[in-house]
Amino acid sequence: MRAALAACALAAASAVVADRALPPDLSRAGETSTLVVDKDDRLLRAFTTADGKWRLAASPADVDPRYLAMLQAYEDRRFAHHPGIDPLALLRAGVQAVTSGRVVSGGSTLTMQTARLLEPRPRTVGAKLIEIGRALQLETRLTKDEILQRYLTLAPYGGNIEGVRAASLAWLGKEPKRLTLGEAALLVVMPQSPERTRPDRDPAAARAARDKVLRVLAERGAITAREAQEGMQEPVPARRLALPFNAPHLAETLRAEHPPGARIATTIDRALQLQAEQLAAREQGFFADAGNVAIVVVENATRAVRAWVAGADFHGEAGQVDLVRARRSPGSALKPFLYGLAFDEGWLHPETKIADVATRFGDFAPRNFDRGYQGEVTARAALQQSLNVPAVAVLDRLGPTRFVQALMLSGAALEFDRRSLEAPSLPVILGGVGISLADLTMLYAGIAEDGRARPLRLRRDAPEDGIGTRFLEPASALWLREILRGVTPPEPYAQRSGLRPIAYKTGTSYGFRDALAVGFSKRWTIGVWVGRADGTPRPGQYGRTAAAPILFKTFDLLPSEPPSPEPILRAPPPPRALARLVPRAVADQPWRDDARGVAILFPPDGATVELERVGDELVPLALKAEGGRGRLTWIVDGRPLGAGSRFDAPTYTPESEGFLRLVVVDESGDSAHATVRVVTPR
Repeated sequence: MRAALAACALAAASAVVADRALPPDLSRAGETSTLVVDKDDRLLRAFTTADGKWRLAASPADVDPRYLAMLQAYEDRRFAHHPGIDPLALLRAGVQAVTSGRVVSGGSTLTMQTARLLEPRPRTVGAKLIEIGRALQLETRLTKDEILQRYLTLAPYGGNIEGVRAASLAWLGKEPKRLTLGEAALLVVMPQSPERTRPDRDPAAARAARDKVLRVLAERGAITAREAQEGMQEPVPARRLALPFNAPHLAETLRAEHPPGARIATTIDRALQLQAEQLAAREQGFFADAGNVAIVVVENATRAVRAWVAGADFHGEAGQVDLVRARRSPGSALKPFLYGLAFDEGWLHPETKIADVATRFGDFAPRNFDRGYQGEVTARAALQQSLNVPAVAVLDRLGPTRFVQALMLSGAALEFDRRSLEAPSLPVILGGVGISLADLTMLYAGIAEDGRARPLRLRRDAPEDGIGTRFLEPASALWLREILRGVTPPEPYAQRSGLRPIAYKTGTSYGFRDALAVGFSKRWTIGVWVGRADGTPRPGQYGRTAAAPILFKTFDLLPSEPPSPEPILRAPPPPRALARLVPRAVADQPWRDDARGVAILFPPDGATVELERVGDELVPLALKAEGGRGRLTWIVDGRPLGAGSRFDAPTYTPESEGFLRLVVVDESGDSAHATVRVVTPR
C-alpha cells in the first residue's frame, strides 16, 4: 500500500516537474494580424502576419453565441466539464477505429485541437499523446473562454486564412457577430479539412460538409429538423472576398508606428470614410488625365478626423502617396489667416479700402488670376474675390516672417523652396510655400473655433487638447467666418446654401498644379485637394471649379446641422484712420518722401513699465508716438482709445498687471505696434 502511494506521489511530482520544465508554448496565438479599426471598433484594414497569414484575434464575445453552441455540440459536447481530454470520446474513437479498420471519429476535444494549433505537428500516435499532455496543461493554466479564444484565433479555414473572424470576413463578407445557421455550420466544419472544404475550390464538398453538421446537430437535438432544413437551403459562397480596405494610407502610417499585432483604434467613421472614398473615386472618373482627389473631414469640437481619403486609387499610379500629408502649394488658401492677423493688429478692418491696381513691391509685381484689377475694394471684397494685390499689400504691412511664424506656432509644418532666400518673402501669400491638406484643414478648424488651433486627432487614445494655441482673436475669427460665409458657393449649391451655412475658401497653385477648397460649418471642417501626385500641371483646373464642388458634395454626406446660433455679423464702418490702407509700395514713392512712418516712442516694444500710484489711484500710462500723417488712433488690446495728434496722445490705465498690445495707426493707414508688460507698485 505504501509502495503504491509512494509511486503515485512520485508520478504526481514528476508530472509537476515536467509541467514546469516543459510548459506549453502559447506564443503563436499572440502572433496576430495588425488591425486598424474605426471609432466604433469596425474594421478598417487588417495586415497579414509575419508568416503571411490573415490571423485576426477573436474571443467568444466576438462571435455569434449560436455558432459557439453549435461548435461545442458538434466538436466537444462535454467541453465545459472535462479537464482537457474526454475519456469517453477517446474510448469511442478507439473502438470505432478497431472495428472499422479506419478512423471514424478523432476523439479530440477542443482543448486538444487548440494544443495542436498552438504547436502544429504531423498527425501521428506520438503527436496525439503530446496533444493529450498539452491539453491537460492548458486546462490548468487557462479558463475555458481563454482556450476558446485561442481556438477561434488559430483554426484554419483554407489558404492563409486563420481564425473564425478572418474566415467570416473572407468567405461570408461579414463579421461573425451574427450568423445564419448555414453560415455557422460552414464555419464549424471547415477547420476539420480546410483545403477540401474551401467553397471557392469545391463548393459541392463545402455544401456536403455543412449539411452533415446540420443533420448531426438536429439528431443530437441542438437544433430542430426544420432549422436544419432551412440551413441546408442557404447558398454556399462561391468565392473568397477581400477583407475591408478602408483608409489604407492612414492605416499604413499608423501600423508603422505600432508593434506587430497591435489593435489601433482610430477616430475614423467607417461609414463616412466609405462614402468619401466612393465620392473621390467617382470624381476621379470624370478626369481625362491622371488627376487625383484627397479629402479630409474633421469634427470641430474634438478635432477628431472622421474621414481620411489620401487618394482615389491606392493601387493606381503613385497610389501609395498620402496626398493628405503631402506638402503642396495652397495657392490663395492662406489669405484668410493673413487678413485675420491684420485684424488682430488693429490696422485693418473688413471695410478698409485697399487699392487693387498695378503695384510693384520692390522687384515683385503681383497680378490677379484673371490678369485684371478691380480698383478700390474693401478688405472683405478682396478676400472674398481672392484678389492678389490687396493681399500682398496687407502682407507687406504685416511682414512675411511674422505671418509664417504665426502659422508655424499654430502647429502647421511649412516647406519652402530650397532655391528661395532663407527669410520668407511676399510670394508666400500667393502659394509660395508648401503645406499639407491636413495642416491647412487644422488651421481652418481654428477659425471655426474662435481662432484657436488644436492638433487633429487620428487615434482614439490621443489626448484631446482642450486649450490649443490662440492664433487669432475671437473677434477677428468671427469676422473671417462672416466674410467666408459670403463667398458664393459653386452651382448648384448657391440655390440652397441656407440649408447648412458653409464658409469656405479656394486656392489654385502656380501652373494649375494644385486645386484646393477648404470650408467649415458650425460642426465640421473639410479640406479637398485635386491635382496630380507627381505635381505636373493640369491646365484650366481651378480650385473653384475642380475642388469646391467636391467640398460641397462631401458636406452633403454629413448629418444635417441645426441652424447656427451665431448671429450674422456685419462689421460697422471703420474709424477714419482705418478707412484706407495705403501699401508701402505706394507710400515709399518719391512724392511721399517727406513723410516719416509712425512709430511708438513710449512705451517701447518689449519694455516692462512699473506704474506709479498717487494715494489709492494708479497714474495713467502716457502713450507717445512720432511720425505718421494726420491724427493718430491708438488701440490697446483690440479696443480703440480714440484719435489724437502726436502732441495730445491719450493715456491709458491698465485694469491689472500683465501684457498689453499697443497699436497706433495714422490717417494713411501706416501703423506701429508694441507689446509691453505693466506691473503695479508693491
